[in-house]
Amino acid sequence: MTELDYLHAILLGFIQGATEFLPVSSSAHLALTQHWFNLAPNSPPLLLFDVLAHLGTLVAVFVIFSRSIVRYARRLMAESRRDWSGRRYAWRVAMLGITACIPTAIIGFSFKDSFEQAFENRALIAVCLICTGLLLAVTPLCRRPRLGWKNFRWYQAALVGVAQGLAILPGISRSGSTICAATFLGLRRRWAGEFSFFIVVPPIVGASLLKIKDTFELPADQLSTIPWGPVLAGSVVSLIVGVFALRLLLDIVRRAKLHYFALYCWLLATLILTGAV
Repeated sequence: MTELDYLHAILLGFIQGATEFLPVSSSAHLALTQHWFNLAPNSPPLLLFDVLAHLGTLVAVFVIFSRSIVRYARRLMAESRRDWSGRRYAWRVAMLGITACIPTAIIGFSFKDSFEQAFENRALIAVCLICTGLLLAVTPLCRRPRLGWKNFRWYQAALVGVAQGLAILPGISRSGSTICAATFLGLRRRWAGEFSFFIVVPPIVGASLLKIKDTFELPADQLSTIPWGPVLAGSVVSLIVGVFALRLLLDIVRRAKLHYFALYCWLLATLILTGAV
């Protein structure tokens, strides 16, 4: 197996940053790239790299939505006061987010081992990419979504959470499936994009904490093999690239152009099935 060096880490960080947000499945791209580089996906360096790269893209979410997050936090604190007399929309959004994360957590914990094994199944990755492409391709066929937060129901938020849970499968795009699900259920495109990244925070933080725990429970001789320089470099690259990729995706969502990525998903699936990649 090849050791993780700076070149590999930077390339993996670039791929993670770009594909975490664009609707083409970051997990599929990372699984394929690690295979091309002959890297061991369950080795301590790769496990830690995966954690820090995902945290890098999480920071990108906070960078892009910093103003919205500050406004939301202020509104949430204001609504928490006893003398608040208006509608508690911020709390409603928070409860919708919690509702969406519940099925995500149930799916993730229930099928964790099965999902991890799926990373080695190239045929399954290709099938999942085809499904992602189909999902993206039919988005122009749905009527223009018009729902705002006050009309978005609890069961609809839960269905978006189910879509996020299924996106643990490599080849199913998390951003694509959640944004498409929210749009199909009638949520306005702008809110669908923001809700997708609002509900990604708990799963990434939770999964990262579990992976960090697993990593640092490894024997000392295995921990000593971690190349901290490349790991940190890759995570920084994922953050920087993630900022640009997220800006691009939000613009694509607003212009209702998600279906353009369907052809890419199908092309990559075809290359996998034919053994070209």
